[in-house]
Amino acid sequence: MAGTRYRAPQAPSTALITRPGYERLRDELDDLWRVRRPEVVVALSAAAAEGDRSENAEYIYRKRQLAEIDRRVRYLTKRLQHIRIVDTVPTDRSAVFFGAWLVLESADGDGPERRLRIVGPDETDAKLGWISIDSPIARAALKKRVDDEFAVELPSGAARFFIVAVSYEGNL
Repeated sequence: MAGTRYRAPQAPSTALITRPGYERLRDELDDLWRVRRPEVVVALSAAAAEGDRSENAEYIYRKRQLAEIDRRVRYLTKRLQHIRIVDTVPTDRSAVFFGAWLVLESADGDGPERRLRIVGPDETDAKLGWISIDSPIARAALKKRVDDEFAVELPSGAARFFIVAVSYEGNL
């Protein structure tokens, strides 16, 4: 479909989150609604009072800023209603499930070990090594145990990993 703006719909993301992740989203929604939005509304009113709105850059900027805040508020409100908090540890702590910290080693022996945590799609953070449960590595690692090997198709190509360690306390 070259030349069209059509995009296939994305698969819905998994509606799981850790307790701290849920609290961060709730705090963000509260901050947007109680602090940032009122500040932008006041600034928008001041910009609107300056006259011709079609050439008023401050007015146009504040309108866009308000629309972005409202869009994020709608998303967070809807998402927080449908998300499920997972704050329990699985009975089988030797296998990889949601919330697990794991250490992976390349099956080829090249490259450093990877320390990752499997979290919900709303709380991923590459700097911390927190990957979404919807990611290819997380999907391939689920239900695997220490010393298990698994293959995964990454954007850079096929890769194989060994699971070196699994923990649910975050002390890897």
